[in-house]
Amino acid sequence: MKLTSILTIIIVAITIVLPFETFGQNNSEYSFNRGMEEYRAENYSSALEWFQKAVSQNPHNALANMYVSILKQADEQYGMALSAINRAIKSIPKKDKEMLASAYAIRGDIYVEMGDTIKGLEDFAFAVKSDPTNRAIYKNRGQIYYEQGKYDLSDADYKKMSELDPGDVLGYMGIARNAIDQKKWNDAITLLDYVIKLSPDYSSGYSFRADAYINIGKNSEAADDIVKALSINGDRKAHYLMVNADKTLYPTLKAKLQIQANKDKNDGSWYYYLGQLAEVNNRYKEAVNYYTKGYDIDANSIFLEKIADCYFALGDYHAALNFVDRGLAMAADDDDLIMSKGDILNEMGRHDEAIRMLDSFIDKNPEFGYGYYRRGWYKDEKGDREGAIDDYTMAISLDPSYAYSYIGRGRDYEMLGQKELAVADYRKVIELETIPNDNSCAQYAFLFLGEKDKAIDFMSRYLENSNSRTGGTYDAACLYALMGESEKALKYLEQALERGYRRFAHMEVDRDLENIRGLSKYKELIDKYKRIQETENTIIDENISSSMTYSKVNEIIEIPFTKESGVAKVKCNINGLPLHFVLDTGAADVTMSMVEANFMLKNDYIKPSDIVGSARYMDANGDITEGTVVILRNVNFGGLELDNVRASVIRNQKAPLLLGQSVLGRLGTIEIDNSKSVLRITAHQ
Repeated sequence: MKLTSILTIIIVAITIVLPFETFGQNNSEYSFNRGMEEYRAENYSSALEWFQKAVSQNPHNALANMYVSILKQADEQYGMALSAINRAIKSIPKKDKEMLASAYAIRGDIYVEMGDTIKGLEDFAFAVKSDPTNRAIYKNRGQIYYEQGKYDLSDADYKKMSELDPGDVLGYMGIARNAIDQKKWNDAITLLDYVIKLSPDYSSGYSFRADAYINIGKNSEAADDIVKALSINGDRKAHYLMVNADKTLYPTLKAKLQIQANKDKNDGSWYYYLGQLAEVNNRYKEAVNYYTKGYDIDANSIFLEKIADCYFALGDYHAALNFVDRGLAMAADDDDLIMSKGDILNEMGRHDEAIRMLDSFIDKNPEFGYGYYRRGWYKDEKGDREGAIDDYTMAISLDPSYAYSYIGRGRDYEMLGQKELAVADYRKVIELETIPNDNSCAQYAFLFLGEKDKAIDFMSRYLENSNSRTGGTYDAACLYALMGESEKALKYLEQALERGYRRFAHMEVDRDLENIRGLSKYKELIDKYKRIQETENTIIDENISSSMTYSKVNEIIEIPFTKESGVAKVKCNINGLPLHFVLDTGAADVTMSMVEANFMLKNDYIKPSDIVGSARYMDANGDITEGTVVILRNVNFGGLELDNVRASVIRNQKAPLLLGQSVLGRLGTIEIDNSKSVLRITAHQ
């Protein structure tokens, strides 16, 4: 359950306004306080039960009613939320202006979420009048005005926030965001300069300023701000700007990210960002190189997943499958890896295996509609129309707003001769998609209904409004190919290829392109862009990091272990110090106690330069503290050696030296053979 930040702010305010003692020492107060304990621990279901109990014991407990309202709103149970907040409003003394203001603001937010902006703004107006010092109310109303495009009113609310607290950045940020939305780039930059002076570690100041810099062509400044925002907290907007960087920003941003990677040699995230930047620019082999370097620093399954994505895009399905399997060996329950493996197997023509992968995904996520849609797609590819219809129907029951489920089912109905059902599904797609977006399929629905002119009109609006890198051009190629208009289909296919759509293997099996695949112009285009792709992906092979290439095919290594009190231990040597690892294949990282870490530090087995991560410090006594990340320069066990292994220091002084996936994942598939007391490692291919 996610609660909006504004409601959290309001709740802090009302808790301060009305202390708990007001209710007296009674059962309702006890239940309320228990609810607060659960709420602060983010156990929202339990918190709701306690707050409801407090209300049942005392219906006039205003605070309990307010919390019930907020939790019901977060669960989109708006009727119950309104009932609770109305009970609260009736129970609050009229003289308690601050608490009344908070209650009306909560109700106003509920009305807005329900789509009744008029009532919502009426409540916010009353809230502001009751308590003109509550900054959270101005913030929430300013957001509503922003969404309505009423920038002057929104600016006024954000300005009032800044007047109430000149040291807080949120008011200035609101006005700057409004300026960006109105393309007032220089005004936004001036405001954001001030935000950054107020709060140099506030990442949004940099990411929003980067947006403005991009739009006035200051790419160097924009790249600096993107990198700075990412360095603070992996800022989402900065990440979005990075992966959507155009060709003019790309080289500068790449250089700045590389500089940061060189500075933070033990932070794999920079190679993750470099990999993503290369990947979205179709430089898949370069991306593999970066992801591999990141994996060498931090053996996380996300790097393996991204490498698999790159090989998938290149059509090297065997390599993609290998890396997905490596990722699953580290994180067997990772939904993204399971879905990726299903997609790879499906495009390899191994439809039954792909379907089994989605079976396991659906077993874990039985209420996630997209899983059924995807399995239905695989069944379609296999030719199982009835099975596909069953899955599309389940997907629709769970997510009635996903148009592609109707398109898939409609096409299957049509192939089975059930025309009326097909028409109903196509009509539903058109009902859902009145405005084109980057995931639209209504153009196909119009075509299948025989309404060709409407299909062309919808596709034209799709192309005009698209914000995707390829601008909807591949969908246009598919549409015109289905229409039999080869010349237009090839024109849009060329545009898609030029803009970066390079999934050549998918194009060879995409049934929408069947009408043009046999044409010489199609083959010329594919050959041309395959050559371009190869040029773009030319890199120096020796740059590929060792962890992806060192192992022999199918090499199996056995390392003996001993057991003490049911715990498996392996002899190891860390930076020359003989120790024992405790095996834990479920642990993500290598961990060690503060006792071990401080001993190694004071005896030069760990150097101060090896201390990295978010807690890069020693205390006043020169000791390593909890939360520190250290780099183990050399780890040797059973004759296997790895360099630069990350380890986390934990508070428990008796904690063992734990061998986690940051080591095991770099070696291969791990099996513990208890009968022979050996750790069997099958090296990665």
